[in-house]
Amino acid sequence: MFKFRRLFRRKFNALLALLSLSLVVFFAACAQPTPEATTTEDVAAATSMPSEFRIGYQVIPNAEVLMKNMGIVEEKFPDVEIKWLSFDSGRDVNTAMVSGGIDVGLVGSVPASTGIAQDLPYQVYVIHDVIGDNEALAVTAGSGITSMADLSGKKIGVPFGSTTHFSLLSALDKEGIPAADVQVLDMQPQDMLAAWQRGDIDGGFVWHPTLSRMIEQDGKVLITAKELAAEGIITADLGVVNKEFAATYPDMLTGYVESLDEAVQFYRKDPEAAAEAISQEIGLSPEESLAVMNELVWVSADEQASSQYLGTPEEPGALGQVLKDSAEFMVAQGAIPSAPDLEAYQAAIFNKAVADVTASK
Repeated sequence: MFKFRRLFRRKFNALLALLSLSLVVFFAACAQPTPEATTTEDVAAATSMPSEFRIGYQVIPNAEVLMKNMGIVEEKFPDVEIKWLSFDSGRDVNTAMVSGGIDVGLVGSVPASTGIAQDLPYQVYVIHDVIGDNEALAVTAGSGITSMADLSGKKIGVPFGSTTHFSLLSALDKEGIPAADVQVLDMQPQDMLAAWQRGDIDGGFVWHPTLSRMIEQDGKVLITAKELAAEGIITADLGVVNKEFAATYPDMLTGYVESLDEAVQFYRKDPEAAAEAISQEIGLSPEESLAVMNELVWVSADEQASSQYLGTPEEPGALGQVLKDSAEFMVAQGAIPSAPDLEAYQAAIFNKAVADVTASK
């Protein structure tokens, strides 16, 4: 665009001033870009990077939180404004994704499965972690609960629609205990902890750091997600990306997966240093942080590109079936009206980023 400077400070006569003004208007109008030249698609094609990247994360001791503390993504993308937005559960992340408030977000495998069933505008692009002992059902010392059979008539808090909700209902089903016999209460982690401290609930199925605080306050673990996984009840924390964002900025998404993989490798090489960093994010000591970090299965990009997990665009992995099975269970529980077929879940997995990162190694 043409830029004009005022070269003269003295006053011109009226005719010359009018002529100069006319020329400025004329040339400025000629230099204005057409509307087509400033569309989002053209800007994306020119830069291949967004101006900002909005991350909906949860305070879970995994690679994403480690990467946040270390500033890895900010260093990789210095010209992109990185916005970290904290959420309490996958249900809240789903809501933010529908409203267009985030570009990527962390949800559990169950919220992801129900989100896909409800045609939310996202795809799964990465596995943040496979859940083990990091999620568990803790019960109070005064509840009198020593086994799953003792849950009948008790008040148990759980975030509805979460992986822990799925685990709780699955555990009850496995033991032949009707869910209606238990007072299952919909509670977000912070509300659950407050109810626990007041003595309003007998137990809660939740994740760290809330789980750690409940155990510290006279709680004991009744069953964990790792024990349920051994019975075929598998849960994981997944990264989801807005479909339009993935199509418009694939390089940004691949770079983000590279950053996550860098954090995974840092944890594997120096777990104590990683725990020191994560402790600043989750409010536990470095020793406590390392313990809860080790309760999760940290999955590298090349592992995720295998048939066991996301797979590749040419060979889809097993995650699609896990998501479909999770959704079918939630249909049986009346949480969602229906679930699509396996092909729909495979189509909802964007495994190109992990495949590209693996190929570049």
